[in-house]
Amino acid sequence: MQESNKILQSLGIPHSALLSVIFGMMLLSFPMGLFVVFNTDLGSDINFDYPLFELSSFSGLDLSLPFAVTIGDAFVLLWSLYAILFAMSIFGPKNGFLQTLSPLLSSGKTVSDSNYLVSITKWFSILILVSAIVTLTQEGFGIETLPPPADNDLEQFLLVTLAPLAEEIGFRALLIGIPVFALYAHKFSAKYFFKSLWNPNANLHVYDSKKALVLIVLVGILFGFAHIATGEPWSEGKFAQASASGIILGWLYFRFGLLPAIVVHWGTNYFIFSYAHFVSQINEISVDEAFYHPLLNSMEVIFLISGVVSLTLLILTYFNSKKKSQLEI
Repeated sequence: MQESNKILQSLGIPHSALLSVIFGMMLLSFPMGLFVVFNTDLGSDINFDYPLFELSSFSGLDLSLPFAVTIGDAFVLLWSLYAILFAMSIFGPKNGFLQTLSPLLSSGKTVSDSNYLVSITKWFSILILVSAIVTLTQEGFGIETLPPPADNDLEQFLLVTLAPLAEEIGFRALLIGIPVFALYAHKFSAKYFFKSLWNPNANLHVYDSKKALVLIVLVGILFGFAHIATGEPWSEGKFAQASASGIILGWLYFRFGLLPAIVVHWGTNYFIFSYAHFVSQINEISVDEAFYHPLLNSMEVIFLISGVVSLTLLILTYFNSKKKSQLEI
């Protein structure tokens, strides 16, 4: 046990540094995304002034509003919502980001629900690591993970920005949150219901999480299936990768709440694509080529290393807690 504690302590400083770097890159993506949408030729034949409901993706949602809604309006609204959630994650729910990193620096341990952003950056890197492992494994068997063709880069960026909010509310808050509430709620009121949807673990008396875990896995598989069966689907390789991501996001929602799940999903979408589109526009290359740019490659390496360290710390912390409980018995 002492040896594992030493490992935890030795990993504390690099882990804190990696999480801090990811935090900094996430923060930088906010102005970067605005720049890409409003100051580049991302949309080619359309720009941020283009009517939202004239896009093919939104043509069926014309709400006959008394005012025009443009791509720029929709993007700024989404951007603002994510900025608010990100700010909340820095300072809550109990301690600030830097304050929570202090015990991680000294001992490699953190209070898991002390700060949203520590959990977000940690689980974001784990999700990237798991996704990479799944993708590489499938490629070894000749199964490719190819995205649907993008008719317009600006429309694509808007859609990937919208997806975390829509999918986390749909797949996590509704498909996991409501059944979990039905399973574990000890009372009913509107306030208690919505608080439980916001953070199930903090508000429900979860005496046995096995049923919830089964539900998380099933919804994760459904999440993977949705990526290859609806709309303009991905190739079949996306099923396993999205299912694994869906299970991680489901666990994150159940354990830490809707905010971390949304922001981690935002990280895999808006955060990464804002850098890709920025590199694409600055260097006048395609988005596909941008993902092979040294900057994006360096970011991926950081994410993967952070994922390995985060996963190692999680495993060591888990076994340490098991040994400690056995010693107490």
